[in-house]
This record gives sequence, structure tokens and C-alpha cells, in this order.
Amino acid sequence: MKMLPTILSNLFSAPATRNYPFFVREPFAGARGELINDIDKCIFCGTCARKCPSQCLEVTKDKTEGTWSLSFFSCIGCGVCVDACPVNCLSQKTTHRPVATERAVITMRGKLPEKPAKKTEAAQ
Repeated sequence: MKMLPTILSNLFSAPATRNYPFFVREPFAGARGELINDIDKCIFCGTCARKCPSQCLEVTKDKTEGTWSLSFFSCIGCGVCVDACPVNCLSQKTTHRPVATERAVITMRGKLPEKPAKKTEAAQ
């Protein structure tokens, strides 16, 4: 009998939570979410992969192109890689990735930046 007022108030009041997939709350200011890479600006130096505490990034270089891959299920969204990037090609959205049922690894390929030509004595 002591719980009857609580039960009745719960039956006739609005729910305390929101129905998540249908009603999404706006993110807070300064929230860190999905990691984005502008592959055209990336120089494939590997600094982001070395600084990442969860080791979710992998950067490889070939002779003419580089590969940048990210395992989203391993990423903790701390933003250390964004701060460490020397060319500011990494950024974070304020929203998170949609819910996934399979583990995904995003792989991007890009061309390595051209090295400046060395000056020779004959050209000077």
C-alpha cells in the first residue's frame, strides 16, 4: 500500500527518458564525436597513430601513396590524435557515428605529398 501513490504517479506522468532512436538530443558544446580525416591534406607522417592511446589508427606509406585506417570500435574519442596532427587534417564532429552491428575499419588511400626538388650546383 505504501507504493500505490508512486505507481499511480508513474502511470499518469510522462516518461523520464526519451525514446533514443526516434528522439536524439543535441550534443553539448565542445562534445567530441566522430573522427574525420581530410585525406587530401594528410602527409601520412604517422604522428596520430603514435600518439593514439587506444592504438586504433594505422598509417602506412608506399612509394607513391599512403594508407590511413581507423577502427571505430577501438576509438575512445579522446581527441589526442587531432591535437597531435601537424597539418590539421584530422577533426572531430560533435555527433557520434550511427549504431553498427558489425565491426568496421575505415581505410582511406591518398597520394603522398611531392618532395621539393633539391637544388643542384649546376641549377644555381
